[in-house]
Formats: sequence, C-alpha cells, structure tokens
Amino acid sequence: MEWTDEAIVLSARPHGEAAVVATLLTRTHGRHSGLVQGGRSSKQRGNLQAGNRVSARWRARLADHLGTFTIEPIHNNAAGMLDDPLRLAALVSACTVTEVVLPDREPHEPVFHGLAALLEAFETPLWAPAYVRWELGLLQELGFGLDLASCAATGSNDALAYVSPRTGRAVSLSAGEPYRDRLLPLPGFLAGQPGWSEADVLAGLELTGHFLERDALAHASAQAVAALPAARTRFIERYRKMATLPGSR
Repeated sequence: MEWTDEAIVLSARPHGEAAVVATLLTRTHGRHSGLVQGGRSSKQRGNLQAGNRVSARWRARLADHLGTFTIEPIHNNAAGMLDDPLRLAALVSACTVTEVVLPDREPHEPVFHGLAALLEAFETPLWAPAYVRWELGLLQELGFGLDLASCAATGSNDALAYVSPRTGRAVSLSAGEPYRDRLLPLPGFLAGQPGWSEADVLAGLELTGHFLERDALAHASAQAVAALPAARTRFIERYRKMATLPGSR
C-alpha cells in the first residue's frame, strides 16, 4: 500500500529513541497517522511542527497497518509565529481540535481546505475572528452546523443577538431578552455586522466551544461528555489575558 498526498501536520509524538508518530490532515486521505523514522532529528523536528504544510508519502504492507511516512516540507507556518505566542497557541489549538474531532482515515477535503485557509489568515490582522469562523465551518462539515440565518422564534434576520444552546439556532434580541440567561451570546461579526472586538471573539469561542464539546467531541469519542482539548483552553486563556491589556488591538 502506498500513496502521496499534500498534508498539514497536526501533531508528532515521540516513538522510541529516534522516531515519531506523526498525525497529519491530508487533502484526500483525511486524518492519518504514520511512523517517521528519524523524526526526532533537528531537521525533521522543524518539518513536523503543528501547522506546517508538507508532502507526505505513506507506505504500509496492509491498509490497516500504522505504516511509515516520508515527509518533505512545503511551507513552515509554525516558524513565522515563534515570536507571537498568542497566534502560535491558536495554531496549535486549531490543529489539536482537528485531530480530536475527525475520524481516522476518513476523507474530509473541505476540512483540509478550511484549515489551510486559516493558516493563511494567521498572517493577517483578522486572524482571531477567522479562527471563530473556522470552528463554525468545522462544525458544519461534521454535520453539526449552526443556523444563524434567522431568528428561531420570529423568522426575522434582524437584530440577531443570541443562540439557543439546545438547537443551535439564532434568536433575535427582542425574542431572546426574557431568556437571555439561558442563551449563548451571538457576536455581531457572525450576524453580518461590521467590525469586531476581543469580547466578540471570546463570545464566539464560547459559542463554538459549546457545540464542539457537546456534539463533535462527544460524537468522536462516543461518550456523552467529552472535554475540549487543553491546547484550546490555553489559547482562550492567553486571548482573554491579552484582551484585558490597554490598547490590545
């Protein structure tokens, strides 16, 4: 068995003295793991940082074997963020979330293209709202998309301000006000309003986190309750701390 595909590195974990088991998001073969011989060398460590674009050749005697990867670098995204801990934390969060919610070896080409677009967005000032939109797109691709087009109660698309944590449908300001303590805030930039703030991004992360945890992670782990990965929690903590600093944006 052998194939070659474009991929994004999701993680690389030590295996023995010199090798690593790399997990990649490939364009046409989905999330796929394989052994990288010599993966702990200084050269290969740089290639196998989360978020890097690579060309991967996978070989195995049988299709259900772990197999081995031969990795060639395409673009080192992680290196450009080493001096920006917040963006680096967001990149690692995105890769970790992708790894834990996707089924193994099941093609999800839209997820690959979505993560690739997010990696490009990290090079712009709009990376934070792009991250929230990326998580919404991930939920959509996995079959857990939210309906933010109109109010669940009135059918109107005016003044959308909340989301039902049960149904994932938007609720207008007037219809949701009596129940606001039981609803999730809908940040304006997800409702078609111009501009955004750090508080909007945090509200968006709370929104997507609720449905990632309740639906995508629970489905992936076949458990009624599944926790969001620690890498995502660390990213949000960093972002919240940054948002409290004067002149943070």
